[in-house]
Formats: sequence, structure tokens, C-alpha cells
Amino acid sequence: MTSRGPKVAAVVLAGGGGTRFGGLHNKVYLPLAGRRVVSWSLSAMSRVPAVGRIVLTVRPEDRELADEILDREVPDLAVEIIDGGDTRHASEYNALHHLAADVRSGAIDIVLIHDGARPLIAPSLICELIDVARDVGGAVPGLPVSDVTEVDSKAHIRERFKECALVRVQTPQAFDAQVLLSAYAAAAAEGFTGSDTSSCIERFTDSVVKHVRGDERNIKLTYPRDLFLAEQILAASGYSLK
Repeated sequence: MTSRGPKVAAVVLAGGGGTRFGGLHNKVYLPLAGRRVVSWSLSAMSRVPAVGRIVLTVRPEDRELADEILDREVPDLAVEIIDGGDTRHASEYNALHHLAADVRSGAIDIVLIHDGARPLIAPSLICELIDVARDVGGAVPGLPVSDVTEVDSKAHIRERFKECALVRVQTPQAFDAQVLLSAYAAAAAEGFTGSDTSSCIERFTDSVVKHVRGDERNIKLTYPRDLFLAEQILAASGYSLK
């Protein structure tokens, strides 16, 4: 850490099995436009001046592969590789435990949690999330959902939701580091497992979590066709997201 003030820690989650994607390997290690998927997220984080530490959570059996990829594709980037857990929540908890000393000392004031299967995150969105989280306590990106409707117990359509009523949440999600650490400690004591980072914050704290307009390009690679779409998006952007 520098002496110029607290920094942001970016946690990139790469511990999932990617069972819906198919194939023999974790999808974050598949090639995308000449690099592995996970390299794109790590590089985006490194382009944000406020980010002082980058942590990558991996499955123990993927650690050697992750080391090889980082040495080859982002050799000048300081990435701390740690073991993830059996669930997304457990991986987040492990990362926070890894960062706990700097969080408690105030050296880290914001923690970003990002899904490694979202390789097309733009540095400009990361910066906006950090600014909002520092202002109100938490920030989550999302896109408005307009193609949903409410159905009653008899399967009758009742009322279409207004476009602004629901959002499709993306990552990274940014939070006050000390509040996040406390929330996950409380979750561990209660045995609670959240669906995402914000669900843990909402359950165990009174912190404000503000919605920030997400990015249409920030897709999650869930199925094989998504990899092809990501290639198209990168090509259209000149392989440089801003």
C-alpha cells in the first residue's frame, strides 16, 4: 500500500466449475481473443489507479494452471492467488479473510467482488462503482429488465413490471471494506450463505447499496455461445474496453 491513502482491493472469483458451460476445464481458463478469459478481468482491474491489490480465488486443482496463465499473459501484474471455497459465498469469505488485516487497519477502504466469467468489464464502470461505494457504502451494477410480468397462482398475467422496477445484476459489486468484513463474519456465525455479495450486506447491515447503470457488454459466460458473443463484442470495440 502507498502512503497516499487507502486503496481498493479487487477480488476476482475463478473457483466455479462452470457445469452449464460444458467442457473439461473451468470456463475462465478458456481462450478469448488470444488470451484466457480470466486475464481480461485482471487486466481491467489493473487499469484502475485506485485498485491497490488484486486477489484471484481459484480451485486448488486449478492453481498450477492459474499460475502458468498469469506468468504468461499478465507477467507484470501482482495478483495474489488464494484457494476459493465450495460455494461463491465461501470464496468471498476466504478472500475477505485474506484481506482482513489491511481492512481493519484502514489500508483498504473498498472491496470489489467480481465474477471471473465476466471478462468484458470496463475500467470506467469499475471507477464509477468505487466512487459510489465510497459515497454511500455500496454499489451494484445492473441493467433494467423489461421482459418480465407478474403471474398469479392461476397463471394469469396480472401486471407488467415497469422497466425501472427490476434490474439484472452484474459484477463487480463494490462495498465499504469494514462493513463487508463484518457482514461476512456475521454470516459465518449464523451459517448464512448469500446468493451474491449484496445479499449478505442487506441481511446483516444497514448499509446503503445503490444501483449503478451496468454495461450491455459486461456479459457473463454461462453457455458456449456466450464465448462467441464476447469475441464479437471485443472485435467491435477494437479489443479495448473503456
